[in-house]
Amino acid sequence: MTKKLISNGLWFDSQAEEAAKFYTSVFAGSKIGNIVRYGKEGFEIHGRPEGSVMVVEFELAGEKFVAINGGPLFTFNQSISYFVVCESLEETDKTWNTLLENGKVLMPYQKYDWSEKYGWLTDRYGLSWQISYGKISDVGQKITPSLLFVQQQYGHAEEAIKFYTSIFKDSKVDGIMKHPAGGSEREGAVAHAQFSLAGQKFMIMESGMKEHEFNFNEAISIIINCQNQKEIDYYWDKFTAEGGQEVACGWLKDKFGVSWQVDSVELAAMLKDSDKEKVARVTKAFLKMKKFDVAKLREAFEGSVVVH
Repeated sequence: MTKKLISNGLWFDSQAEEAAKFYTSVFAGSKIGNIVRYGKEGFEIHGRPEGSVMVVEFELAGEKFVAINGGPLFTFNQSISYFVVCESLEETDKTWNTLLENGKVLMPYQKYDWSEKYGWLTDRYGLSWQISYGKISDVGQKITPSLLFVQQQYGHAEEAIKFYTSIFKDSKVDGIMKHPAGGSEREGAVAHAQFSLAGQKFMIMESGMKEHEFNFNEAISIIINCQNQKEIDYYWDKFTAEGGQEVACGWLKDKFGVSWQVDSVELAAMLKDSDKEKVARVTKAFLKMKKFDVAKLREAFEGSVVVH
């Protein structure tokens, strides 16, 4: 799997492996990576059967995704969608039709001012996709997370861009297009913006439409793959210092309500170990943490401390 600082987290009830197989069949240059299964440890917390799939790692056109089976706690909505650039009309049609099967149209698939062919849909799992005919070079990557600021977050998109790009190295704002006066949206609201964090592209829009009765939740999270405790501490402190909220197991919500996972690549490697007893001990340890403590995880993994 490609090593990147940032990857995409998707929360499923129990369809993570099925969804990964479906998505990797849609996009060329895609593959399924490691699969981690639940052990008997922590059943009182996760409630998942021993041996069932916990996490599936996969890549879509070079972008890393991590799908987790966490139960029916969270469901996808349009607050975060994935913008897909297709460079031929044939590919655009095929991608749209495949993802739409057993899904739902949110914006008709037709010609718009910004594209000869564009449409917005939710797929069979409820995940939202924007499919557009264009040039990948105009965006920088084929699949790009797109955040939609609505309700109480309306009007804060530009603030979010400044906040996010101040945290990550190798970040920049490509452009911000704002709504003019006299339109259906508030003057100055962000119609569309594109920026990069650690070299990876993101998009942001905002809408004041009353029909948008949804907001950010844990169904889609942004994962930061930290190499050491110093990186974990840095990102955790940055996101929680200004109105963020600690959650559990490396998860937090920023001041805009967007979910992030401040993850440890060392923990991820431990969970893939062939020694089930080591995996059991470190699983029991991380399930009790909010921010990950790598030293304590390492101690639990090696058995130098007893985790109750």
